[in-house]
Amino acid sequence: MIKGLPKEDGNNNTSAFDAGKIRTNLSGLPIETCYDSRDITRFDPEHELGAPGEFPFVRGIHKTMYRGKLWTIRQLGSLDSPAKANERIHQLIEMGATGISICLDLPTIMGRDSDDPLAEGEVGSCGGVAIDTLKDMRDLLAGIALEEISINFVCNSQSSIILAMFAAVAEERGIPWEKLTGTMQNDILKEYQAQKSYYFPPRPSMRLTMDTIRFCNDNMPRFNPISISGYHLASAGATPVQELAFTLSNGFTYVEEGIKAGLPVDSFAPRFSFFFKAHNDFFENIAKLRAARRIWAKTMREKYGASDPRSWQLRVHIQTSGSSLTAQQAENNIIRVTLQALSAVLAGTQSLHTNAFDEAFSIPTPRSERLALRTQQIIACESGVANTADPLAGSYYLEALTNEMEAECRKVFKEIEALGGVLCAIEKGYYQSAIADSAFRYQREIETKSRIVVGLNAFIEDEEIDRQMREPEADFEQKKVAGLKALKKSRNSKQVKDVLKETRAAAQGADNIMPTLIKAVQSYATLGEIIGVMREIFGEYREDAIY
Repeated sequence: MIKGLPKEDGNNNTSAFDAGKIRTNLSGLPIETCYDSRDITRFDPEHELGAPGEFPFVRGIHKTMYRGKLWTIRQLGSLDSPAKANERIHQLIEMGATGISICLDLPTIMGRDSDDPLAEGEVGSCGGVAIDTLKDMRDLLAGIALEEISINFVCNSQSSIILAMFAAVAEERGIPWEKLTGTMQNDILKEYQAQKSYYFPPRPSMRLTMDTIRFCNDNMPRFNPISISGYHLASAGATPVQELAFTLSNGFTYVEEGIKAGLPVDSFAPRFSFFFKAHNDFFENIAKLRAARRIWAKTMREKYGASDPRSWQLRVHIQTSGSSLTAQQAENNIIRVTLQALSAVLAGTQSLHTNAFDEAFSIPTPRSERLALRTQQIIACESGVANTADPLAGSYYLEALTNEMEAECRKVFKEIEALGGVLCAIEKGYYQSAIADSAFRYQREIETKSRIVVGLNAFIEDEEIDRQMREPEADFEQKKVAGLKALKKSRNSKQVKDVLKETRAAAQGADNIMPTLIKAVQSYATLGEIIGVMREIFGEYREDAIY
């Protein structure tokens, strides 16, 4: 029996689809019954639009959009051991993926080695790969053309060490660093705001982020040293407007830190990239990206004095919304992901990851991963959306919503500025409180059925569930720990001790720490050992609880 939505009482005769429906988007902005040209200028009298590929890039950063180059079809290639993840990466490339995202397991995310007592039972968890040493990175990337396939490392607090391993593997293989392509997420600010996998206080963490940016600026000109992430903010509960405002304000903070470090803005800003979420509101997703490009372009040119057009261009990777997927009627997620992916393409993304439909209850299976990849390929090859640049331009509703989201975003900028900037706002608990309030409001809408999620709070079925689950190999953790212990016995202990001493000195000093980290990983110092030395110097961060 299917349980739908009741009709309203009385003679209104409202259909099931209308009953209880709220007329606001996910940001809480009211949606009018109809829009016309007057609505476009209501929030922005000038409505600076431009053409595709031209300032302020509302209509996209490329003149021909996908006629010139398709977006990077990027899927997740990490699970179990580095060797198993490597097999999956090669399979994805064979199926047509043009970019790969690498997630880390929970111990690696938290700066712990696989043999750390605190890692017991968690090695290979979270659908990620365990990276303890340079050998793991070597196994992970074996046989992959690093100068051709874009690798996106989804890591943050440990980014400097993962980047050191990546650079060391390339050096071993004779690949010049200047030919390396890919992205390091490396966005430490959003860790304090939402994701919470930080180790050190914000300011020494920012120092490490800036060291990686300067290192890539000097040595890896094709590599993106940072991907400023709104996705995790949104997954924690931020509204699309908050995601937009918080992410861009974080980006501007990194720009300011780079300028303070003595770097010309046009020397590093062109390699900044962004990471946004495509949630369920189709038009809000598109408007968010259009507004983001205009705000970034105008601010970079007018406030920070960037003169290189590449510094004005906001380049973005989008992932469909994992938090919107339901375990109930999981096949419905195929439709959700398709609509979210389509909105990302129409918004002008440069890279796209489509979630697997079973992610609400399992690490993606090979079948669901293949379907997620094929979703992108069908959109690219069969829908027609890649044939012309910015096909939705001129929609009264879309242009009005773009302007309204920009106006709301600038209000949030003022709130952050009044608190003393991003770092001060973190220390004062502003983000934690704002995101918690938004998450609570959204959950209340679901519980009261004022916002409908099909299969979750309406159109519910009694279903017999036969779910395929994907788990790491049963003895994987045991093998991983044994292998790490064997490597520690076989390495040059004195060399490791000496290089960790150098790492301690580098952390205490002011010079770029990256050359020392590369030397450390080449000596087979582990990620956990290096993080441990840094903990001694920088200390550990504990945020105040927000109620």
